[in-house]
Amino acid sequence: MSDTLAPTARRAKHSKRAKPPKAASLWSDAWHDLRRRPLFIGSAALICIFLVMSVFPGLFTSVDPFDAASCRLAEARQGMGGAHWFGTDNLGCDVYARTVYGARNSIVVGVTTTIVTALVGGLLGLVAGFKGGAVDTLLSRITEIFFAIPSILGALLILAVFRTGNVWTVMLALAVLAWPMTYRIMRAAVITAKGQDYVVAARALGASAPRIMFRHILPNAVASVIVVATINLGGFIAAEAGLSFLGVGLRSPDISWGLMISDARERFLEAPGPLLFPALFLSLTVLAFIMLGDAVRDALDPKLR
Repeated sequence: MSDTLAPTARRAKHSKRAKPPKAASLWSDAWHDLRRRPLFIGSAALICIFLVMSVFPGLFTSVDPFDAASCRLAEARQGMGGAHWFGTDNLGCDVYARTVYGARNSIVVGVTTTIVTALVGGLLGLVAGFKGGAVDTLLSRITEIFFAIPSILGALLILAVFRTGNVWTVMLALAVLAWPMTYRIMRAAVITAKGQDYVVAARALGASAPRIMFRHILPNAVASVIVVATINLGGFIAAEAGLSFLGVGLRSPDISWGLMISDARERFLEAPGPLLFPALFLSLTVLAFIMLGDAVRDALDPKLR
């Protein structure tokens, strides 16, 4: 009796111990590849530091740059050292504290603009690529109109009309002119995906159009949008700095890296710190997002592995 039960018990024990292999997917393979890339690890760590700095600036400095008492004209344009690590600006304000607090507006503009352009451009591109015909033609013609507007000139015009100079108007000015790029990328990816066998099979099984769009096509077409959105995020941060430098972006008493660079340019030779350090933080942030986008692109594209 025990001899007959022994093989059965061993098979049951073996079946409990053996685990079925996990199904491979594009995202799991990409994450496995990203974890081994020093470029991804370095850029992600740098981005995390800047994100924490933008959300919790008090962890990096005890000086409140919005408090007028923290600025002393007698200490204007001092060099690095002592109580002021990055020196002081034209008004005697601590450059390090202003640089830390300036990360918030710069990153908020970049993140919100990226989210808006990805949602608007991605949704319209999904509809146009899936529907085709007159819907695709109409949306494509509208997109071409926006592509014909020079980005900087269009943003300058929008901000000149609103004349408010806050985070949301700058985001709106950038998003209005940036969504067509995401639209074209999503549209091309959807057109390619909707001809695949799994979409044809879903149609044959009677799946509805919304289910096919959001359950089958979107997960396989969104990878290229994520890559472009990651790279564009750094570009939006740089664009905000450029608009603020030109005097049409953020305005005092707000603080951003572009605004700091604009305020410090006239006395750069006397005190280079107020311009160099915000420019350094701006360059590192933009570079980190571009490197992250390159790493994600290489991981999601099997041809580049």
